[in-house]
Amino acid sequence: MQPTFFINHGGGPCFFLRPGPMRATWQELEHYLGDFASALCEPPLAMVVISGHWEESVPTVNISAAPPLLFDYHGFPYYTYEITWPASGSPELAAHVRTLLNDAGLPSAANDRRGYDHGVFVPLKVVFPDAEIPVVQLSLQRGLDPATHLEIGRALKPLRKQGVLIIGSGQTYHNMRGFGGAGPDLKAEAFDAWLRQAITETDTRDQSLIDWERAPGARDAQPHEDHLLPLMVAAGAASGEKAIVDFHGHALGKPISGFRFG
Repeated sequence: MQPTFFINHGGGPCFFLRPGPMRATWQELEHYLGDFASALCEPPLAMVVISGHWEESVPTVNISAAPPLLFDYHGFPYYTYEITWPASGSPELAAHVRTLLNDAGLPSAANDRRGYDHGVFVPLKVVFPDAEIPVVQLSLQRGLDPATHLEIGRALKPLRKQGVLIIGSGQTYHNMRGFGGAGPDLKAEAFDAWLRQAITETDTRDQSLIDWERAPGARDAQPHEDHLLPLMVAAGAASGEKAIVDFHGHALGKPISGFRFG
């Protein structure tokens, strides 16, 4: 059975493309992502990815057989808009995802036009540079209710026994005004430490994630929680199973962590 993951997708779409300060800033994360595939027990047959960059009124599945790339960022160097990563979609898997959501009492929708956003192609271009594994992207549900996203993850759990890798792609720290600065950020460190402990406490993990706003430094690290909610889906898909801190590092002066479930 495939595990499920929450990964940080990096703070800029160009960090892995050219040498320079941006790439050096995200070097720890790049090394982790570069070794990610080799740490899997077996290659996945397909992937379902939940990115912090797509919200809809109900969970929405990309059903295209060949999604383009969606360059959903502005002001980066020209070459960041020339990235290629031609992973195929899987209409069959997308339909199965909708069936699982429906069986769990969760309404869903389909989208055949949207491309893979940079929460998908930035990290996965490092993990699977040959783009050889089909990918289905699933949106977040607007309102970003933690319990709902845990429920979405639970509905997707059967996919893991079918060789499908479930990945939540976001950031454990995502306050664009807070990046940088001199010295350690005690609030950011406190939230990341709380999150690492909460994730590894299996019996209380789901409730802790529902109550994440009560954690120290929570709203300083996540003023808008769109980049945290993919974690809830990944955790829900392995609810009750052991989890580990799979990555811990720093970027732009802030702590970032990634997790493996199951």
